[in-house]
Amino acid sequence: MAARLARLLLVVELMAFGPGYAGAAKMKVVEEPNTFGLNNPFLPQTSRLQPKREPSPVSGPVHLFRLSGKCFSLVESTYKYEFCPFHNVTQHEQTFRWNAYSGILGIWHEWEIANNTFRGMWMRDGDSCHSQSRQSKVELTCGKSNRLAHVSEPSTCVYALTFETPLVCHPHSLLVYPALPMVLQQRWDQVEQDLADELITPQGYEKLLRALFEDAGYLKTPEENQSAQQEGGVQGPVFETLESCSKAHKELSKEVKRLRSVLTQHGITYSSPAETSSSEHLGSKTPTDRTAEHRGNPGLLGNTL
Repeated sequence: MAARLARLLLVVELMAFGPGYAGAAKMKVVEEPNTFGLNNPFLPQTSRLQPKREPSPVSGPVHLFRLSGKCFSLVESTYKYEFCPFHNVTQHEQTFRWNAYSGILGIWHEWEIANNTFRGMWMRDGDSCHSQSRQSKVELTCGKSNRLAHVSEPSTCVYALTFETPLVCHPHSLLVYPALPMVLQQRWDQVEQDLADELITPQGYEKLLRALFEDAGYLKTPEENQSAQQEGGVQGPVFETLESCSKAHKELSKEVKRLRSVLTQHGITYSSPAETSSSEHLGSKTPTDRTAEHRGNPGLLGNTL
């Protein structure tokens, strides 16, 4: 009753001072910025974080599929990290600054496999960071509950997350072979037999296993990985051999001469850059083998078996 009388008295006093005072007495409410980004369906689409692509299909051990569609967060220092299995990893600055940072640290890409075991989940194609995209590796460990336990940045723009879950406590829970369909299990059996019979080399064995994991959807092909690593924008030409590069250089030189003659005919002046020979353009380096580049990717099988 007393509270109602107090409010009524306040209204009477504001009316006594006139409408101008009442308008000036209105308080402007400043809302805290919503920083849940990509994973908040209630945030207007124009304000959400913009992913570069869609996540890869859900793959791996079937008992982990139940984690899809859920998100787990951890606050460390002034940042909130959010891990959504088979979807993405995001980072949100927990401050009242008007331009508080929110970003994507990676989108679900592929598994890392070593010794017939799923070792981690790679999230790639995150927000741009200098000349590369942010990426995260999520290690799954046994725990009493599903929770994001730790986040670190071991190298610039590369993040390491530890996710605890009771779903991986069984010693066989992360084995690759049981997760494969019957057809691919039989294919793996044949590869093992061929290795035992010395019909294939250890290197050939690794290549066959990698192809098998790619067909299962656990790993991406070298072409898919190369596409994922490329940033947006105009890409320069890629030459497979020195011969093709030299041929392209000759064709470009011929086109430059033609254009110069056209400019001269029309009396248009132009500046001539210092001429360089084909060998100077190409140097002594040979084209890089794409396959060799991808062997250095930590998410690929070749370096982890």
